[in-house]
Amino acid sequence: MLENPPLSGATNVAPYRYAAAVEYSGAAYHGWQKQRHDLVPCIQGRVEGALSRVADHPVDVICAGRTDAGVSACYQVIHFDAQVQRPERAWLMGGNTYLPEDIALLWVKPVSTDFHARFSAQARRYRYIIYSAAVKPGVLAKGITWTWKVLDEVKMQQAAEALIGEHDFTSYRAVACQARNPVRQVQHLKVYRQGQLLVIDIKANAFLHHMVRNIAGVLMKIGAGEAPVGWARDVLNARDRRQGGVTASPFGLYFVDVDYATEFSLPKAVPGPFFLSPAD
Repeated sequence: MLENPPLSGATNVAPYRYAAAVEYSGAAYHGWQKQRHDLVPCIQGRVEGALSRVADHPVDVICAGRTDAGVSACYQVIHFDAQVQRPERAWLMGGNTYLPEDIALLWVKPVSTDFHARFSAQARRYRYIIYSAAVKPGVLAKGITWTWKVLDEVKMQQAAEALIGEHDFTSYRAVACQARNPVRQVQHLKVYRQGQLLVIDIKANAFLHHMVRNIAGVLMKIGAGEAPVGWARDVLNARDRRQGGVTASPFGLYFVDVDYATEFSLPKAVPGPFFLSPAD
C-alpha cells in the first residue's frame, strides 16, 4: 500500500480512464519505455510512480509514441485507468509534485474508455532542432544537435520533398526495428531556419524506429554539401538501411504533437519546444 492517503473526493467506483499530456527532457533517461529492472531511469516509470501515488494504487500508463534514449517531448499524450475518481487539478498538481524537475504533466482530463493514446492516434509530429555554429553551445547542449558545418536549408528542403507521401521507409529505419510493415505516410516535412537554428518538422501517421533521426542524418549531409539533393530519394528507393548514412543524435529531437478525432475533445498542442517562435 502506498503511504499517501486518498485525496478528498475519491470514490471506489471503477474504472476511470484519464488522458494527459506530458512534457519531458529526455537527456537523463533511457527512453520512454519502462525497463525490466529499476536500475535504468525511464520516463514511463517516473510518470507511473507519480500517478500511482496520487491514485493510491499502481497505475499503468500507455503513451502515443515511445521515444528513444535522449529524446525529449513537448506534448506526449498518455492514458491511464484508475480505480478512483479525482478532480483534474488533483491529478495535475499532485502528479507534478511527485515528478522530477525534468518531467511535467501539462493537463489531465477524463475520457471515455474508447480512447487509447496509441491506437486512437491518427498522426504524430516531431521536430529536430540543429544548432549550426562554429563553436559548441554551453546552453541547451543536450536540447539541440550541434554541428560546426554550415547547412543549406534550401537544399535540405528540396531533398525532403522526395520523402513526402506514402513510401517504404526501410532505408530510414533502424536495423533492429521490429515493425512488421515499413510503409509509412509522411504528411509534411519542412526544413526552415530560425537564426542559427535549423528545424526539421515532420508529421506522419506513424514512425519507424530511428526514422526521424535517420532522415535528419541524410538531410544534414546534403545540407553540408557532402551529398547531392537526389541522394535522399536514392536512399529511399534502395530499401536498404546500409545506404542511409549516419543516425543523427537523439539530442534535439522532440515529440511535439499528436492528432486525435475531435470527439475526444483533447486540448490542442502549441508545437514546441518553447524556445522556437510560436509562429512556426
